[in-house]
Amino acid sequence: MKTTQILFTDVSSQTWIEEQLLNAESHPEFSQQADWSIQKRQLHGGSSEGVDLIEVNNGRLKLTVLPTRGMGIWNGMLEDLPLGWNSPVKSPVNPAFVNLSERGGLGWLSGFNELICRCGLISNGPPGTDADGNPLESELTLHGRIANTPAHYVAVELDPADGGWLRITGRMSEGMLFGSQLQLESTLETQLGSASFTIRDRVTNVGASEAELELLYHINVGAPFLEAGAQFAIPFEEMAPRDPRAAEGVTDYQTYLGPTPDYAEQAYYFQPVADELGVTPALLSDSRGKLGFLVEFKKAGLPCFTLWKNTQPEAAGYVTGLEPGINFPNFRATEREQGRLKGLKPGERYETEFKVSILNNSDSVDAIRQKITKLTQQSPSVIHESPHPRFS
Repeated sequence: MKTTQILFTDVSSQTWIEEQLLNAESHPEFSQQADWSIQKRQLHGGSSEGVDLIEVNNGRLKLTVLPTRGMGIWNGMLEDLPLGWNSPVKSPVNPAFVNLSERGGLGWLSGFNELICRCGLISNGPPGTDADGNPLESELTLHGRIANTPAHYVAVELDPADGGWLRITGRMSEGMLFGSQLQLESTLETQLGSASFTIRDRVTNVGASEAELELLYHINVGAPFLEAGAQFAIPFEEMAPRDPRAAEGVTDYQTYLGPTPDYAEQAYYFQPVADELGVTPALLSDSRGKLGFLVEFKKAGLPCFTLWKNTQPEAAGYVTGLEPGINFPNFRATEREQGRLKGLKPGERYETEFKVSILNNSDSVDAIRQKITKLTQQSPSVIHESPHPRFS
């Protein structure tokens, strides 16, 4: 059987489909399994006006992809388990209503509510003025622009191999005249009936000059995985708190508080350890060890990992971030000094890959915990009790 491709958006050919439903009835040649579907539609009203939304259902796992917001994943469900978090920003926000420069460069936060969004591509740290970069790109805003960049190309692929795969590919361009010219192509894939999905990204410098690249995946998890007593685990060589506030909790970084009034965020930077396949597992499990949110990333493309703890009250956004990246989310000048910026020559590409799996029983959670313990035992895990200049 052949793979079927369906084009939803292509600005170059002026192709755009506002609504479409793909399922076993419309494509029986792909799979007659009745409960898979891909539905494209557009949101209307308020700040969500004009946001394209693609709902992917593999028969067990449901994900909501936002092409208008850089191919981020708004939320999901595995059977009756919600995936995501309860952000004060309730609905997807059209980037047209996001002023990245407002409030001292923190405008990115006015659209932040996704399960997964990207930070980059020319910067992914705090706002400020980077005097050593391209003068036209020196005024940086929080976490960059790619999460607020609409896809100019979106296509779906129905692959019947190995029981059936659903794939969605989007392309975004970030650049300007006399500035960097970067193109991101992202593909999300999930197998019918599985409890996991994989994201593969490729960034290409389509400009005529070398460009600096930063990229971090803000993977944001709330209840039921996050709760009082929830545990985080990752195999690592070295870890340091980002700042003095994070240093206050460095001895107990693995354990989470419940929703806590007046809590101030904490972040920890890791140099991860990978298995024999070059993959690092990062696990968030609930207090009983019966549920797990697992991120497995290829260390070759994502050599840095940030743990973000933000256990504010539910109404303020009770969430934690499991964040693999090319670099740490420091100011761009700091990352340049530490040699963590990726320089892309004209035509050069950079690829990343990670997989998210939902573990819904204690046996699967224990198996990953044991794997992390074995990887940790391969090398000493150095924990700095205060911020370290090599990290932040």
